[in-house]
Amino acid sequence: MAKTKKGKKHVVPTQPHKFTRRLGLLDVVVQKEKKFLYFIAFSLIAAGALYPYPSIAMWVGFAFAGYSAIANDSIQTIGTFIGSNEDKKWYWQWLFMGLIFVATVSYSWFVFDGDVSYQRLATPGLEVAPTSFVYLQLASPIILLLLTRFRIPVSTTFMLLSVFTATSGTILSMLNKSIAGYIVAFISALIIYLTLTKVIKRFIKGKAHYAWTVAQWVISGFLWYIWLAQDLANIAVYLPRQLNVYEFLAFTLFIFLGLGFLFYKKGDKIQNIINEKSEVRDVRSATIIDLVYALILYVFKEVNNVPMSTTWVFIGLLAGRELGMRLRAQDSSTKFMKTLNLIGKDILSVTIGLIVSVILAVSINPKIQEEIYNFFFN
Repeated sequence: MAKTKKGKKHVVPTQPHKFTRRLGLLDVVVQKEKKFLYFIAFSLIAAGALYPYPSIAMWVGFAFAGYSAIANDSIQTIGTFIGSNEDKKWYWQWLFMGLIFVATVSYSWFVFDGDVSYQRLATPGLEVAPTSFVYLQLASPIILLLLTRFRIPVSTTFMLLSVFTATSGTILSMLNKSIAGYIVAFISALIIYLTLTKVIKRFIKGKAHYAWTVAQWVISGFLWYIWLAQDLANIAVYLPRQLNVYEFLAFTLFIFLGLGFLFYKKGDKIQNIINEKSEVRDVRSATIIDLVYALILYVFKEVNNVPMSTTWVFIGLLAGRELGMRLRAQDSSTKFMKTLNLIGKDILSVTIGLIVSVILAVSINPKIQEEIYNFFFN
């Protein structure tokens, strides 16, 4: 305490304790997201009330999975597209991507006799449509929606498909393919940006030529098609493996409108994962990222029909790109460590998603529990 000129005692305010500050920050987050958290709570309650009724539960699960999967994976396919087209009207972007979606899903439905997943759900362990549900199967897309809101790029493939797999072998197959995708994407991006950084930077100087915008829309459309062919299985897993015409129309219309909302919100919270990376708002840099990503996904699409995590491929691509740019530019140790921190944060996020997914799968599926028990005790 100190005395003022009038002799009154002046109390110096003490700094709040670290724990108090953390509680204050948590309170701010809760207040800011109050409506969203109410929605999550209501959704979890609704899932608990509806899961015993399969004909209703499959559409409720699909609705949650449809929006949460598209919202979470927007960073991969349309994140760079949104980031580099901020000057374009959202509804033109929506119509472009939305019509590609309609054409893509219609082709699969027609060619594969009602299957909208490009036969990804024909993988052993996923080929039989669920005839009954447990609570966690409907809750998993809601959890995914919550993680998406807080900018955690979780793998929707593991989060949604793992709770329906009949055997642990299916999860291991998806994991092996996803890890291979991460490694290929990381090495490819690292080599490209180590060898071509100067050339790429020369391309992105000054104002971009209109041809770059055309090229980016074409390449983004191709990437969107490839991604849909890989990840529509994550959404359709709740539904019959062959949809009739009315089911197909409901499936298509819901996702088409959900895309419109996503574009209207400019990618929502998860878009910040893209925006914090170097130069992704430039149409030329975004075009290069999308082209490399599309080619890698196309190669893995042709390998086999086993579903894979496109999130892991994309995170690997961004990690290799950031590291290659920093190594080539010979930046300061501070910037280099910041890049490593970004890479580590993204890897931690997808790893957390994988752990949560495996826990859910083990909790739900007695066959997987039996396989784990036999592995350790027999």
